[in-house]
Amino acid sequence: MEVPENTRTALVVGASGIAGSALVSQLSTEGWNVLALSRRDTGQVGARHIAADLTSAKSLAEALAGERPTHVFFTAWLRQDTEQENIDVNAGMLRNLLAALKDAPVEHVALMTGLKHYLGPFEAYAAGEMPDTPFHEEEPRLDVDNFYYAQEDVLWEAAAAQGFTWSVHRAHTVIGHAVGNAMNMGLTLAAQAAICRELEIPFIFPGSETQWNSLVDMTDSGLLADHMIWAATTPGAADEAYNIVNGDVFRWRWMWPRLAAYFGVEAVGFEGKPRPLEEQMAGMEGVWATISEKHGLAEADLSRIASWWHTDGDLGRDIEVVADMGKSRIAGFSGFRRTEDAFTDLFARYSQDRLVP
Repeated sequence: MEVPENTRTALVVGASGIAGSALVSQLSTEGWNVLALSRRDTGQVGARHIAADLTSAKSLAEALAGERPTHVFFTAWLRQDTEQENIDVNAGMLRNLLAALKDAPVEHVALMTGLKHYLGPFEAYAAGEMPDTPFHEEEPRLDVDNFYYAQEDVLWEAAAAQGFTWSVHRAHTVIGHAVGNAMNMGLTLAAQAAICRELEIPFIFPGSETQWNSLVDMTDSGLLADHMIWAATTPGAADEAYNIVNGDVFRWRWMWPRLAAYFGVEAVGFEGKPRPLEEQMAGMEGVWATISEKHGLAEADLSRIASWWHTDGDLGRDIEVVADMGKSRIAGFSGFRRTEDAFTDLFARYSQDRLVP
């Protein structure tokens, strides 16, 4: 039986991250009762924080005792050294959470994953035969261990046992507002540009020739939040896996000069070989501290601002990566973001929040 809108309670898991923060904001704006589960309280407006350790079944059971969420949005993950450890930890976190909610009136669980569903995990990334782009949801799983697959299996088993509907949301390079996140290209590029401007050096594209020239897409965190809420509340949209990207495509050789112009720095594209940010930005902690003091920034620790390794991974790929949105369109989701606007809107918000100059 569907729960009336005015009694819907959302549990956002991983509420301090890029996707979770956007969900908390959107759900509270729409008038939901919002429970924000994370290790630390970020003081998000419109939500009641619940502190819990997702790796501990006991911690979750105690934290969620008596809570009555009707909809669950799972966006959390913990990176491990091997994919088997990723499977054990990340599938285990989802299993622990759903077990802790076995007596709650859960109607729907939305799980965020990503395009490594088609590309393979970090340790076997793009290493074998992959489907042609654009990626479609009906592609079979790769013959490789992948924590996304393990999470889906946990989700489906719990849905069958506990009687809720589900959705899986495969995003690509999510950009949005968060600090201290392990995968944050938007804030990372803003930090790179600020350092380049401070030192009066060029804003150098760090990635591969393939990424410089090929088509690519991305996912705005606000659009991802809209998509997850849509699937969780739209009759007929449940019990499916969906790609979720902005709806436009671009080439970095087109985008990079536009980002450079926004920041007022000189753009330099691919020239002969990748120039990773981990190398370009090595030893820049002191420069960032100077920038932070000069501009009165809220965060002087560069490691909490920039995730060089992740942006290097995204921009260093030697394959084209784009996802098809036809399945969502046919099911009724019409959301769209222009990626250039998603970047510049995000940069403006970070500047307003004094996270970058």
